[in-house]
Order: sequence, then structure tokens, then C-alpha cells
Amino acid sequence: MPIFFIDEAVIHVRSGKGGDGCVAFRREAHVPRGGPAGGDGGRGGDVVFVADEQLSTLMDHAYRRQYRAGKGRPGGGDNRTGRGGKDLIIPVPVGTVIYDAETGELLGDLVEPGQRLVAAKGGRGGRGNAAFATATDRAPRKSEEGGPAEERRLRLELKILADAGLVGLPNAGKSTLLAAVSRARPKVASYPFTTLDPHLGIVDLDRDRRFVLADLPGLVAGASEGKGLGLRFLKHVERTKVLVHLVTLDPDEQSTAAVERYDALRRELVSYGRGVADKPEIVVLSRMDLPWVAQARKELRGFFAERNRRLVPVSSVLHKGLDRLTEEIWKVLSRM
Repeated sequence: MPIFFIDEAVIHVRSGKGGDGCVAFRREAHVPRGGPAGGDGGRGGDVVFVADEQLSTLMDHAYRRQYRAGKGRPGGGDNRTGRGGKDLIIPVPVGTVIYDAETGELLGDLVEPGQRLVAAKGGRGGRGNAAFATATDRAPRKSEEGGPAEERRLRLELKILADAGLVGLPNAGKSTLLAAVSRARPKVASYPFTTLDPHLGIVDLDRDRRFVLADLPGLVAGASEGKGLGLRFLKHVERTKVLVHLVTLDPDEQSTAAVERYDALRRELVSYGRGVADKPEIVVLSRMDLPWVAQARKELRGFFAERNRRLVPVSSVLHKGLDRLTEEIWKVLSRM
């Protein structure tokens, strides 16, 4: 059964209500005036998110929308404190950002395995009457109700974590390149938007050097305004440290077509903001096994030199230029 990549979910969480305090008195033989003995209620359980590196999608939260922690139990006689409510632990993928869905407030960004966020705190336990005894009121008959539960509507957003991200317009060869340099096996086909979801691969240069490379969904002009895959693409670019920008040519195209597509994508990155366009960038001329691409190499090198970009030619099919490219990516990463 396939696992679907889901990177957004809206859920409702409720912490546990605190247990009520108890009103009770000692009832023992030979103790005619037993004092107050009502115990405190137990605290309500918290709703806690934990970053789990074994997860890669928010799929579970797309189908289950309601989450509740345990209630605190009421206090008892003989000064017995009620049992605390059980915390509700919700595992989410590393890279999950949690917002209050009503206010838009950022509550947490879970970027480290094991990182925790208490999203809804349980109510405190109410005090029993034993806590209210004073020198002037030795037999109080009052207690406290447990603290209320906390309810929140939350928006979860997953932004993948990768050292380098492959970007480019649809059919630039990103999936083929990822499959050639890593053990990842993304879907590859000769039509646009093959990659509808990000794919991650581990690139091993040698025993001591490796990095995570992501094949990110393609985009079209207007992506920063939500067109095409739009923001689904751009929000994942935020996490990557280095952009590996693939350009190529279709048959019968002029070299300027590749440059125009590159410029269009750069404009989308600038429009999106959030520092995405300022990330280090490596420009790759892909599909060098195709004769018309190979013939345009020299002219394209000149166009990109005008933009202060050095062109790295590769052929994923023939596995040419890939070692040079991965070393170039490592070199940039090691300087960060």
C-alpha cells in the first residue's frame, strides 16, 4: 500500500481537565473530632508534539482530526491526591511547524529529533478541603474545582529538511539526477509535474562525507502567487541550505529559452521572499547526453557568466559530471 506524502493538516486538540478537590473528614474510632482530610485533584494531561525521525508525512493527521489528553481524577478522603491525567504524545515528522489555526501564531518549529512542544497544557488539580484549614477555620467545607482544559485548533505544516534542494521547471531532469546520485527512486517520466511530492536521497561521497539531497516539486510562472504547485514547492525550498538549479533545452529551442526559464524561476524565488533567493546556488546544465543540449553548452556558459553563475554540465543518464557536481555541493556545504 503506498504512503501518500501529506505536508499540511488542521487538527483540534484538547488537554485534560484537572480533577476536583475533595471535601472529606477523618472518620476514625476514638477520634471524635477528626480534621479535614480531602485530597487534591490530579492535574490534567498535556498535549505534547514530539519530532520523530521515523516519520516523513502528516498523513495520520489528515484522517484523524480530534486529539484529547486524559482528565485528572478527583481527590479522595484520607488526603488522597487524584491520579493525574495521561499526557497525549503526538509524534510528527522532523521539520513540522505548528501554528495556532485561529490566530496564525507560530507555536513551535520541530527541527531536531526528539524535540518536544506542549501545545495544550492540562488543567491544574483543584485543592481539597485539607488545604483550606486554618487556625480559625479548622473544619473547612470548601474545595476547588479542577482547572479547565485547554482547547486549540492547530495547523501543522511540514517543511522538509535537506542540505541541498534540486529546483527547476518541470521536466528539467531533477528526479533522474536524484536517482543517479543516491539510492532514492523517485518517479521519472517524460511529462510535466512528474514530481508532485518532495523526495529525499542520501548522497555518499565517501565513508565520512554525505549529505541529504531533495528533489522538490517543479513550479511555473506565478508560483509565488499560488499557481501550479506554487507554495507547496516554495515552502520546502525554505529549509534547504543550497539550491541546485537545473536548466536544460527542448529540441528546436534557442539557448535563450533556458536562460529565460532560469530568470523566471529566480523571479519567483525573489517574490516569495523569506531569504530563499539569497541561498547559495549551483546552476546545472542537465541532459548533456542530448546533442542539442551539448551544442548549446558554450553559448549557455556565456549567458550564465553574465549572471555570475558558473555552469556545471551533467548527464544523469550517462553518469557524466555527477562526481564533479556532488563535490561542488559538498564544497559549498562545508563552507556554511
